[in-house]
Amino acid sequence: MAGNSSRRGAVRNSGSKKGPQTGSGGQRRRGLEGKGPTPKAAERPNHKAYDKSAGNKRPTNRATTGRKKASTEMIAGRNSVVEALRTEVPITTMFIANRIDSDDRVRESLTIAAEAGIPIMETPRSELDRLTDGAVHQGLAAQVPAYQYAHPADLMDSEIPGVPLIVALDGITDPRNLGAIVRSVGAFGGHGVVVPQRRSAGMTASAWKTSAGAAARIPVAQAANLVRALEDYRKAGFFVIGLDMEGDVELPGLDLATSALVVVIGSEGKGLSRLVRETCDQIVSIPMSSATESLNAGIAAGVTLYEIARLRGAQR
Repeated sequence: MAGNSSRRGAVRNSGSKKGPQTGSGGQRRRGLEGKGPTPKAAERPNHKAYDKSAGNKRPTNRATTGRKKASTEMIAGRNSVVEALRTEVPITTMFIANRIDSDDRVRESLTIAAEAGIPIMETPRSELDRLTDGAVHQGLAAQVPAYQYAHPADLMDSEIPGVPLIVALDGITDPRNLGAIVRSVGAFGGHGVVVPQRRSAGMTASAWKTSAGAAARIPVAQAANLVRALEDYRKAGFFVIGLDMEGDVELPGLDLATSALVVVIGSEGKGLSRLVRETCDQIVSIPMSSATESLNAGIAAGVTLYEIARLRGAQR
């Protein structure tokens, strides 16, 4: 008995040591056979060095290169959903709670969605709570896809009819202002809007609604560097003018109105940033009766675009 106990202890102790064990059958050795040497970093597709090696460049798309990928957005609440449907916000799916208490807004939303071919998903309220991140959805929500921004160079397309007119935004962070400006660009013959990639309003559902459908026709481009984009426009033959209360020239009778033009609009609080101001060919002011008043960015854009359209029409 004592001998058997000693033998069992010896087996247990040998199992704690490294190396092949009794009865392993060489499994460890066979597992290492046939795999060969580890490939170099430049030969591994999932390694960052792979992209840098010759001949392994991944294809890029000019419309998305250097741009942060936007995420989908959920619109929550009966008023918000029906307004989004009325203004043709590009909704991909509408969600409605099980056994919802129907009213005029719900019925109208269902009618518009059905006529537009928008999928309607009936879902538990707990799932709606999760999809809307706890917002007050009143049993109704809609999903808006990520906006597909253009590239600033796309707005210089020579096939676009008329004298090019682009609006660039410098520090505009309210999406409703962005939507209002897109609407004015569409109303007065503009060709597109440029926004910076950072510290700027984006094409959210709120911007879509404020544009009153113009966002479906007017492209919005996103620039990784606004100053560089403005310099590229100048090299392409555009004049760049910035709006400011203390401008070099006044808007009425603007000499550059009939030229290919980029109009830069700054934020209400800070105005144009220093580098953007230095890039402009002219700083233009809108004359007002009181020096203490200032215009909302959307209104300033509308006034300026109207005057440019008037001057261009007078030249015809």
